[in-house]
Amino acid sequence: MNRVRSEIEETASGVIDAIVHVHRSLGPGLLESAYQACLYHELAKRGFQLQVEQPIPIEYDGIKIDNGFRADMIVNGHLLIENKAVSSLNEVHQAQVITYLKLAELKLGLLVNWNVRLIKEGIRRIAHGLR
Repeated sequence: MNRVRSEIEETASGVIDAIVHVHRSLGPGLLESAYQACLYHELAKRGFQLQVEQPIPIEYDGIKIDNGFRADMIVNGHLLIENKAVSSLNEVHQAQVITYLKLAELKLGLLVNWNVRLIKEGIRRIAHGLR
């Protein structure tokens, strides 16, 4: 495993641990924004570097357009987190994360649905070019 992939996997492992911790404390049923705020606090406490509501520009016709997409969180500059609190994840949610990964030139994202009884059932790892 190369160094970059190792760093990304280490970050993902730590983030998943923090997600589990937050979900065990709060359970399902809250708004997405509440989970995001608590996860931010937990990750910051653990020393992760965080960007929240990070704009992801698109390029069109040679110009950069900044008013399109926003990633819920980018952790340590290389892991995207997209939070949801929905009855179930669907293909649109997964496509959203893939689009964000491509536009932000990131290799791994976690799509997290907090509205589940067991959080392991609500976490999807989505890779884009991670080797």
